[in-house]
Amino acid sequence: MKTFIERVRSGEPTRGTFLNLGSALAAEVCALSGFDWLLVDLEHGAGGEEALLGQILAGAIHDVPVIVRTESAERIRAGHVLDLGAHGVMFPRLDTVDEVVAALSHLRYPPEGDRGVAGYNRARQFGADARSAHEVNESLLGVVQIETLQALENVEEIAAAPGADVLFIGPSDLSTALGVAGQLESPEFLAALDRVDRAARGAKVAAGILTSDPGRTDWYHEHGFSFVAVASDSALLRSAATSAASSNKS
Repeated sequence: MKTFIERVRSGEPTRGTFLNLGSALAAEVCALSGFDWLLVDLEHGAGGEEALLGQILAGAIHDVPVIVRTESAERIRAGHVLDLGAHGVMFPRLDTVDEVVAALSHLRYPPEGDRGVAGYNRARQFGADARSAHEVNESLLGVVQIETLQALENVEEIAAAPGADVLFIGPSDLSTALGVAGQLESPEFLAALDRVDRAARGAKVAAGILTSDPGRTDWYHEHGFSFVAVASDSALLRSAATSAASSNKS
């Protein structure tokens, strides 16, 4: 069987969801719901790093990989979430290939990167992990967000950056930057989707996006976006709760 990272790198369609409630129990519900991966959002989510380990463990107990979106591309931020056992890092708001190369280097031990070398942490089985540094490096997913005009303009170079596995569109930020905030069917936004898809295909990396509509997932898969996030724990809960509260109301 393919590993998670092999599935992503081969372009196999996967579905995940964002975790922004900061709740290990919500993470476990999502892990039990059939998602291929979960993504803890430290940039916009309600939970801080103190809640991260519980969410990683909730995914691990059900063999669902957990990725973390860090608040910034600082080396220490990426290294800490990886030491806790994250399967990869999503970096927000990177505009240039130099910024991307620097951020992705934080995922990898030397000489391929500049991640701090420490063996006695959860990710390395507290000293029992016999994998080489290169094997660990190859097991981690690097996700780069495309959410600004500058990033879109540089997307072909960004796609070719060493260690970039997924180009992930932030639809709210990118549509706003394009002057069509929230208009995800507009010609401008669809043209941006096409450019990111072509850049990803050219570099043989995956393209990803967040959708609030579960029914839109197949459309994105059919249009080249193999790594699709379906809403978030909070959005899914609110949708279900709203539906339940309004059903059979007279």
